[in-house]
Amino acid sequence: MTPDEIGPRLVELVGTGEAGVSVGGRHARACVDVPPARWVAAATLARDDAELGLTFFDWLTAVDEGEAGFAIVAHLWSVPRRHGALLRTTVPRADPHLDSLASVFPGAVWHERETFEMFGIVFDGHPDLKKLLLPDEFEGNPLRKDFVLVARAGKPWPGAKEPGESESGAPSRRRIRPPGVPDPAEWGPNAGAAVEEAPARVAGQRPSRERPTRERPAGERPARERPTRETRPPTEGGER
Repeated sequence: MTPDEIGPRLVELVGTGEAGVSVGGRHARACVDVPPARWVAAATLARDDAELGLTFFDWLTAVDEGEAGFAIVAHLWSVPRRHGALLRTTVPRADPHLDSLASVFPGAVWHERETFEMFGIVFDGHPDLKKLLLPDEFEGNPLRKDFVLVARAGKPWPGAKEPGESESGAPSRRRIRPPGVPDPAEWGPNAGAAVEEAPARVAGQRPSRERPTRERPAGERPARERPTRETRPPTEGGER
């Protein structure tokens, strides 16, 4: 089956949802968006349908869509038929709960644990929903867009790594603060204090590098300068 056929077939089985096709040319996948209430049913029908046969669970993850909530995506695959589908749904940001796929695909257990700790999405019915990668004392969900990067507020970041952090002095219409980087004047050890900005360099100017002077230990003889060899002009006849 082609991606254009897989999506409508799964929507027909679920009884609701929207079908589409992702980009990627010959690697394109059928995309099926279903409501959260039909998440487990859609995965079960995709696995058990004789035409689809999506019996292999590949991966599951989430995407922070801001105020729109969190998009959860699962990739299912049929090994003998060599086709797959992306099953997607969206949960609200204020209460991110979704039924677990562990009863349909046991391999989803690890993926849901990672998504739980990285985004804070709770998978109801999961047999062992706990952190997978981060230590127990770690607080927060690092893949959320509102997660504060503490290290960026505690000390200056080396180099111009993000948009808006360059000190090259190039003209810009507005200063952009990278996602997750707090304002040092509002958060961190310098909160409430005026932040001094580094002086801008002229475009094309390289920073000066002064060579440090080395102190000579007592008793050490100074280095002798090697005399330069003078070149005599050639005489008549080609002899020097």
